[in-house]
Amino acid sequence: MTQDEQINIFKKGFPQLDIVQAAEVGLGIERADENKLNEYIDYNGTASVKGRCKFTPASGAASRMFKDVYAHKPETIDKLAENIERFAFYDPSIFGTAPHDPVKTADLLTGKEGLDYGSKPKGVLLFHRYKDEVRTAMAEHLVEGNEYMRNEDGSVNLCFTVSPEHLGLFQDALDDIKDKYEAHYGVKYNVRFTFQDPSTNTIAVTPDNKPFLKEDGSVLTRPAGHGALIHNLNDIEEELVSIKNIDNVAKEKLLPITAKYKKALMGKALMLRDQVFGYITEFEQLTAVQTASPLVNYIPGYNSIPVDPFATEECQSLCNEIEEFLRREFCIELPEQKDCKTRALALYEKLNRPIRVCGMVLNEGEPGGGPFIIRDKNGCTSLQILESVQISDPSLMKKATHFNPVDIVCCIRDYMGEKFDLLKYVDPQTGFISNKSYQGRELKALELPGLWNGAMSDWLTAFLEVPIETFNPVKVVLDLLKDAHC
Repeated sequence: MTQDEQINIFKKGFPQLDIVQAAEVGLGIERADENKLNEYIDYNGTASVKGRCKFTPASGAASRMFKDVYAHKPETIDKLAENIERFAFYDPSIFGTAPHDPVKTADLLTGKEGLDYGSKPKGVLLFHRYKDEVRTAMAEHLVEGNEYMRNEDGSVNLCFTVSPEHLGLFQDALDDIKDKYEAHYGVKYNVRFTFQDPSTNTIAVTPDNKPFLKEDGSVLTRPAGHGALIHNLNDIEEELVSIKNIDNVAKEKLLPITAKYKKALMGKALMLRDQVFGYITEFEQLTAVQTASPLVNYIPGYNSIPVDPFATEECQSLCNEIEEFLRREFCIELPEQKDCKTRALALYEKLNRPIRVCGMVLNEGEPGGGPFIIRDKNGCTSLQILESVQISDPSLMKKATHFNPVDIVCCIRDYMGEKFDLLKYVDPQTGFISNKSYQGRELKALELPGLWNGAMSDWLTAFLEVPIETFNPVKVVLDLLKDAHC
């Protein structure tokens, strides 16, 4: 898109979605009891998988995390100074000893004369202090990966999306811990860093939709949100992928419950995958050919009209079963079709696509996208994760009982073991506009269809309730004072 086209989107916005209702327990969201959770966990432990990978978006600097610090907001910097010695990043050689001046403390935290945290990515910031070490957010993801993402050969594959200018920082942080953690946990870490495609960058604008200018007068461009990451996810070879944001980690004391529910999400995803593969195989066996007309080989006077494989009692019975399966597990309901073949092929097409199972947390006021049932332009319903900016009716957001903590498990290979081309399942009309900041200045950013929003719009989507204890994001620096981190 040209700059003018992008600015026009800022002014007009994206098309509104046809929202049927908020998903809830029993309608799109499963609340599994202990027996069911254990069933999913056991299935995860025994199912055949062509590799596992932990995928962690970690691009961009942590400027938003320190927005109020940059602005010297009294309620923020006063609390920061008062508690500075409780943070994992506290260094007396930089910050001195109590009493701590709020303004000086803020400037030492964000400025180049101190830690320069305002220009560094969240992944390399010191998040947690332990008795014998301090850990970055990235380090905690390595620890988590060992707990629930091990492959059969004892390896753990991790993929971090980073900005090119931050690669050295990530590599240095990894080099500091990799050998030590491999020896301690008896694991082999295969860590790779990927970059967002610069061609997906979009411009930023001021609150009044004027191009946002940097200090040198040039227009600020930025990665187009998590939506650009569908390209990175598409490059992953492993079949089972776990997605979790870089800042959503807690101290190791919460690892048992985190791992339990991550394994449950993976088990549910693999169970659904195997059910889907079974239906596809049975469908192809019954129909023999999926698209050919049953009359294609008919020669009048020489042979009889072949039986339409799509109209047989067996095929229609299977279609009924698939229809119920799609409705029950994914809230997918297709409009009525004109004939047996059209119906059968429509159901087949819905089955043959990537799968995701998303953790959903009871809404207790934390920010995050919500789970909804929407209807697309063809009249088909499905489960989607929507951001609040995508919902024009505030009452609909209030009806959402859960929100999305970005705890997602994906199966990205088809029943033949081949990788899906994930770019085929993106809805380009589901981007959104978000509020960000640059060096403490407010701006508006154009987000491409989000990785867990429009970029996965045409996936098979299921929701599983997970406890709030598994969601511990660090959105602002003071979040590090919460019990999960401090």
